[in-house]
Amino acid sequence: MKILKTDRPLIAKKYRQRAGSPFTGLWVVVLKEMTDHLGGIRMRILLGLTVLTAIGSFYGAASEIRSTVVEDPFVMLRLFTTAKAPLLSFVSFLGFLIPLSAITLGFDAVNSEYSRRTMSRILSQPIYRDALLLGKFLASIFTLTVVLFSLWLLVIGLGMVILGVPPSGEEVLRCLFFLLATICYAGIWLVMAMLFSVILKQPATSALASLAMWLLFAVFWTMISGLIAQSVNMEAAGSGKTPLELGLERISPNTLFGEITFALLYPSTRSVGLIFYSQLDGAIVGSPLPLFQSLLLIWPHITGLFAAVILLFALTYVLFQRQEIRA
Repeated sequence: MKILKTDRPLIAKKYRQRAGSPFTGLWVVVLKEMTDHLGGIRMRILLGLTVLTAIGSFYGAASEIRSTVVEDPFVMLRLFTTAKAPLLSFVSFLGFLIPLSAITLGFDAVNSEYSRRTMSRILSQPIYRDALLLGKFLASIFTLTVVLFSLWLLVIGLGMVILGVPPSGEEVLRCLFFLLATICYAGIWLVMAMLFSVILKQPATSALASLAMWLLFAVFWTMISGLIAQSVNMEAAGSGKTPLELGLERISPNTLFGEITFALLYPSTRSVGLIFYSQLDGAIVGSPLPLFQSLLLIWPHITGLFAAVILLFALTYVLFQRQEIRA
């Protein structure tokens, strides 16, 4: 059958309608991946470990608060930051477990499809590469959000039962902003693990590379930034942290997350960097800052975390688009 020139635009329009948008099948991928994450043994082990450590740190914090804190207007925030030896605080446990959980969900997001030889089968369906990569990222970040939100409700609920004090509105807002910053912090390690999953062909190798990056920023980056700052400015060696050293330390997501946590959960915090005398002029020692002022302190940090997630995902997207898919 011969196709007339007048019929070709109509045929092209019908083809575009069948093909759909570049994000056709996005939510199918999201639901499928979330089902795999929430029902898999890997996530059950991580969830059990996280809940156990959260309950242990909460019990230590609650017993310490009931014995030492009197007339504290932010007693609910102390549940997140108070530690009792030998247990760490709830925030310290989160800073350790969140990168591990995010890396666990993302280190084999792409290369496992190549290993199982299912990538060509998935892309042969009406699912674009854009939808596949974005769907895997959204499914993992939604899974982490469900876990973190459940822990957030668990800590606040147990605090109300054990301490017998309901949280104030400012405490709830501070905890909510802390939850949002934690999700953004988890997104950095998730997309970094996905980046190595695109670059490296073996899941074990991508897992080791992701863990190596986490150890670099969590353990060694502070020492490296100090050495670099001293080598640049030898005269300032031993005189405390310089602006250059602080700037280098803030390349690490761990440093940004730590300063965000410090400003939100310690309302009396007036600075997360160098303190000048002009900042202390007229200030009452120990007086808490309003929530808006605390958010102004950490707004660059939150922007930096969010920008890091976007840049890493963009790099992952470009590299994934350039890969050759073979049957």
